[in-house]
Amino acid sequence: MTEANVAPVTGYPPNALAAVEAEIARACRDAQRDRASVTLIAVSKTFAADAIIPVIAAGQRVFGENRVQEAKAKWPALTSAYSDVALHLIGPLQSNKAKEAVALFDAIHSVDRPSICQALAKEIESQNRHPQLFVQINTGEEPQKAGIAPGEADAFIASCRDTYGLTISGLMCIPPVDEPPAAHFALTAKIAARNGLTNLSMGMSADFATAIMLGATHVRVGSAIFGHR
Repeated sequence: MTEANVAPVTGYPPNALAAVEAEIARACRDAQRDRASVTLIAVSKTFAADAIIPVIAAGQRVFGENRVQEAKAKWPALTSAYSDVALHLIGPLQSNKAKEAVALFDAIHSVDRPSICQALAKEIESQNRHPQLFVQINTGEEPQKAGIAPGEADAFIASCRDTYGLTISGLMCIPPVDEPPAAHFALTAKIAARNGLTNLSMGMSADFATAIMLGATHVRVGSAIFGHR
């Protein structure tokens, strides 16, 4: 995505981040969880640096992007200016972008096929850089969506570890838009538990409170923070 494709700045919605933080804190209290157990990922995809800087200034330090090329165009200057900011890739990754992804991102949420595992393993060793890795689970088994089918998840996670030597941090899911998300979050948590994984990237602007109740450790919130694209 070029700079021309990035959404125009419409202005950081006043108190938006604070409102999301308050809702996360409320969800954590309801679930009897520590607020520190949930990482908020502010999804800044399609927004230019001018829209991101006010969110950083408001205290947010973890951001999510969908595309390697878009992130490469806007984030190096931002991370240079704000060295404590962490960047997560939450969209699909192509194997030919693995080198750039490992160099740029602190976490990659879309590990979902052997070619990606092979490319990531090569770049992690070459660059001696170790981003957190999440396996994406296609809980709805939707043909148009990336991710491993639930029935294949255990074998794939084992392959990530044993064949490619990858350290898998957790699982990520994006439930079908036309189904209640709770069952998908619960399924992802169950797969994680039996594979000894403690991190769960699940929940977005409309359903992150439900995700927190079902064990999410990372919630990906865009429109509730930045406004609609």
